[in-house]
Amino acid sequence: MSQLNQYGQPVGDALTGWLPRPFPQRVILEGQYCRLEPLRVESAAALFAAYSLNGDGRSWTWLLREPDNDVGSFTAWVASVCELQDPIHFAVIDKQTQSPVGTLALMRIDAKNGVIEVGHVHFSPLLTRTPASTEAQWLLMRYAMETLGYRRYEWKCNSLNEPSRRAALRLGFQFEGRFRQALVIKGHNRDTDWFSVIDSDWPQLDKALRKWLAADNFTADGKQRYSLESLRN
Repeated sequence: MSQLNQYGQPVGDALTGWLPRPFPQRVILEGQYCRLEPLRVESAAALFAAYSLNGDGRSWTWLLREPDNDVGSFTAWVASVCELQDPIHFAVIDKQTQSPVGTLALMRIDAKNGVIEVGHVHFSPLLTRTPASTEAQWLLMRYAMETLGYRRYEWKCNSLNEPSRRAALRLGFQFEGRFRQALVIKGHNRDTDWFSVIDSDWPQLDKALRKWLAADNFTADGKQRYSLESLRN
């Protein structure tokens, strides 16, 4: 419930002792199935090979850039972004193979207000629909919400990108609305859907994600025993 000021106007809850949050760093985040490490030029060739396993450019449809035609062009892009302060790109390393299998980033970093977004998510076929893909999202979310103490963790996507919308909802993000005609991407209109997790959501989501990622939630052939959605209820 909002508080009232001396004029009887609602002003929102007081945040006693609130301080700007630390800016995220290029850290290594260790998980059971994968680890996140800062994106490096040395990972570019392996990442390009992993993305090429799709056989076509369909995994690039919803990204802001077109697919690279060769490893040299992709390496040049990695070199151009791997030292940026915002976004901060991370490579997802498969702990069985020790190879990079995807990327994601922290971006639109607003340390003053404790707001941060996960974006630039590009998972190869070696990562999609695996426990590691969920763990990668959990590791980055835990770093932002728990380690750094951010209040709000955002997910945005093209409103037509149904796989991204489903992933956000599965992970426990709440749909907040649609920004119509928000961007022009590759010559096409983009309406942008907004999702978020806030700090009061985090304890329950973290508990459910830990249960889902636990080894005993998977059968010998790797099938889940309980869905992530069911563990949140």
